[in-house]
Amino acid sequence: MNTGRTAAVRASRRSVGVTLALMVVFLVYSTAPVWWLMVSSTKSLADLYGTFGLSFAHWNLGDNLSRTFGYDHHIFLRWLLNSVLYAAVGSFGATLVSVAAGYGLAKFRFPGRGAMFAVTVGSSLLPSALLALPLYLLFSKIGLVGSVWSLFIPYFINPFCVYLARVYAEGSIPDELLEAARIDGAGELRIFRSISLKLMTTGAVTIFMLDFIAIWNNFFLPLFMLNGEKTYPVTLGLYEWNLGVLQSQDMTSLVITGSLVSVVPLAVFIISMQRFWRSGILVGSLK
Repeated sequence: MNTGRTAAVRASRRSVGVTLALMVVFLVYSTAPVWWLMVSSTKSLADLYGTFGLSFAHWNLGDNLSRTFGYDHHIFLRWLLNSVLYAAVGSFGATLVSVAAGYGLAKFRFPGRGAMFAVTVGSSLLPSALLALPLYLLFSKIGLVGSVWSLFIPYFINPFCVYLARVYAEGSIPDELLEAARIDGAGELRIFRSISLKLMTTGAVTIFMLDFIAIWNNFFLPLFMLNGEKTYPVTLGLYEWNLGVLQSQDMTSLVITGSLVSVVPLAVFIISMQRFWRSGILVGSLK
């Protein structure tokens, strides 16, 4: 019996050791690119090519930032502001649409509701990159290619967020509360605005966050839809600079420094919304 217990203890220790080793590998794999980006953005072009990638050299971050923001009449700052505009407006519109659609699917009984929900779930499985070309052809037909609406309209429709809103509405809004409001004479629009939206605040904030992050990092849709450098988001602008690296002018230090700067607003946004993120994800996982 003692032999069996000893073997169990050894097996348990082995499992803990393997788990810790895998966690260390995952931690290194996750943080090494970020560390390399932070270190590389502080180096001059000569040190970037001539020193070890994960260790610091001569501190040149101030000059890199100055060159990045000052290049081509401060075009990088314009790209950052474009990203903020696209992400803020797109995620706000997507949140309104998703919450309204999810609430309708969760709290109203009508013919075809199950089919509509199945289509919504199925649509959420399609990769967004796969839809970029069909959307371009569609917006080209109606003359919206090159305008901000060619981005905003696709951003406003997010099937996955509709699914999240439906799940959240089912769990957070009691049917009895809606019936009581109807008996008191409140209309459906007033019920949605005064009761349902307040009960879905945490879910709506979570949807806003998910959309904001997705739009900020989106690359393919702006690549297909936008045709002017001044309208680019920061992701597409850095891609254009990277093409300069591959063609004639070496802009590697600008691309690296710009990549680091582009992460900062997103990190600040995620940290500032962390409280809503935790509660929203927790509620979604429990439903």
